[in-house]
Amino acid sequence: MNPFFSDISHILSRLDILSGILLQIVKWSLAFSLALLPATAKSSEYSGWKEQKFSLFSSNDFVAASDGLHIISEGTVSLLWSAVPEDKRSSVEAVWSWEVSTSVPPTDLTVKGGDDRNIAVYFVFAPKDQVEELATDSVSMMLNKPTMKVLMYVYGGDHDRGAFLETPYLGEQGKTIVLRSSVLVNLAQDFKKAFDLQDFRLMGLAISADSDDTKSKIVAKISPIELR
Repeated sequence: MNPFFSDISHILSRLDILSGILLQIVKWSLAFSLALLPATAKSSEYSGWKEQKFSLFSSNDFVAASDGLHIISEGTVSLLWSAVPEDKRSSVEAVWSWEVSTSVPPTDLTVKGGDDRNIAVYFVFAPKDQVEELATDSVSMMLNKPTMKVLMYVYGGDHDRGAFLETPYLGEQGKTIVLRSSVLVNLAQDFKKAFDLQDFRLMGLAISADSDDTKSKIVAKISPIELR
């Protein structure tokens, strides 16, 4: 064999061996990373939350971690949902902090199809006498009940902080409240102002990020939500 071709054959053989080693290292690294995921999820308040997608082919990236929920949204929209435990249904306050490092542009939160926002936190309420009837693990089923009410606190929008706005999708069932930075909200007071009703109980929580209208990107984080 020509020495030149012999050398080439030898080099290719070495490359095949090196590629095999690198592939095995990648597999080991992936297996190690996956092995760590359950421990991370167990340490997070958000590990049991369920995602509700609005599109079959796109959704946000929600990563539950010990310091809260990390969110990446790139031209997408979806939400995470959790039912509220029975012993928290009479909560009148909520506390959390949120951070946005990459933001969608300011939008009009009252306009359907143009209301992108960095983070929205939903508090879903049911009439006290319908709690057992309306209790469900499905956020879509719950929001379709005409007697349900929703307070939606939003980080984003081109509105004054503290503004109460009509929601373009929920009609009389919901109100949008514009906030920033870390917050302590008085659910009872805001519910009374939004709906002028009483004897409702908190049934569920949801968190969303929405960047599909502006085709922009959100990088954000929200701490665990404390109910009082």
